[in-house]
Amino acid sequence: MRRRTLSALAVGASSLALLATLAPAAGATGGHGGQGDHRPAYKRVGYFTQWGIYGRDFQVKDLDTSGTAAKLTHINYAFGNVSPEGKCFTGNVPGEADAWADYARPVGAEDSVDGVADTGEQALAGNFNQLRELKAKHPGLKVMISLGGWSWSTNFSDAALTPASRKALVSSCLDLYLKGDLPVDGARGGAGAAAGLFDGIDIDWEWPGSAGDTDTKYRPEDKKNFTALVREFRTQIDAYGKKQRKHYELSAFVPTAPAKIDAGFEVAKIMRDFDFVNLQGYDFHVSGEARTAQQSALFARNDFSVDQTVREWERRGAPARKLVVGMPFYGQGWTGVQGGGDGLGQPASGPAPATWANGYEDYKALKKLAASGTYKVHRDLRNGHAWLFDGTTLWTYDDPWVLATKSAYVRAKGLGGAMFWSLDGDTPDGELITAVDRGLGGR
Repeated sequence: MRRRTLSALAVGASSLALLATLAPAAGATGGHGGQGDHRPAYKRVGYFTQWGIYGRDFQVKDLDTSGTAAKLTHINYAFGNVSPEGKCFTGNVPGEADAWADYARPVGAEDSVDGVADTGEQALAGNFNQLRELKAKHPGLKVMISLGGWSWSTNFSDAALTPASRKALVSSCLDLYLKGDLPVDGARGGAGAAAGLFDGIDIDWEWPGSAGDTDTKYRPEDKKNFTALVREFRTQIDAYGKKQRKHYELSAFVPTAPAKIDAGFEVAKIMRDFDFVNLQGYDFHVSGEARTAQQSALFARNDFSVDQTVREWERRGAPARKLVVGMPFYGQGWTGVQGGGDGLGQPASGPAPATWANGYEDYKALKKLAASGTYKVHRDLRNGHAWLFDGTTLWTYDDPWVLATKSAYVRAKGLGGAMFWSLDGDTPDGELITAVDRGLGGR
């Protein structure tokens, strides 16, 4: 096993060297920008999950102590929800909104970015206040509100249906997040309570024009309505930004499957209004499938892959500089794997047992499995992916070697950067974000 690992690193280094020869020179799309801290211009977009503060006990402060915040350009706060009435909203509604986590929860000194406990009188507490403190400590770091996600895309189709409904949706999102007019919750909230926190909006509608979660509505006209919704967001946030003398960014999470792209996205049109889009670079195969398979390979023949996703979006008119590659900080897993060998492509009985949800495990837990001696680490050096297999259970995931290779690919293709779902899956010392940062030419 040790001999195989050393061989993998050697071949991986050769692959990285080859990709590096194709990378654009400094000053091109992926070169160094003009920021005062000389941070490379590549975007590093990490999702912070609202619910991670509970079971995982992953606090905003952990982004600072791990060194992660210094390596990010953007934090996407997941998620904001859209009501059946077609408006952005928050509150304390189980399964639909969590204002307690967002801005009402008092954070103690031990979990606070600035080391000071929240008081009962301040209008903004919770994750929102901690993100504000994080931005103060890391100037230049942007925070985006991400709207929707797999579970909360339910009402997008209705909200985008008419010019009036689109206008109302966008206006409500600007009021709630950019203007920071939060509902009053005791001493918390009020007009302008979160003003200045969010630097833009990320649209995470999964998916316009095609099926998503079981209760998510979709219709054929979603495709043109999505284009119109993006235009409405761009128009309203630019008008507000002009008054604030600030450019508010607009992004989206977009799919890998060509059928989903064609069903829901007029690519050339929407890319004119987006600052960038985050490409789905994972869940190519999931633990609910009957056979094991890669979930996030860089290359694959006759299968989904990162390279295939990039090419599909470029082919439809997306500029490379606006394409940000999604990278997983978790793995997909199967158990009851039959057929022997390295376990890949074999029938399985179902999702593997895991810490939070069967079939889904954080990288930090998979790293421990890899070090346990029970699992063998396998790598496909040509196609850029890795997996663990113990003869019965298989986990497909990205480790630092895979992420370094993908980062070199981003540079070679002149792409916009890297996105991570989600930051709470990394190790306490930020092992994965560090690999990407170095691969993109960071400090």
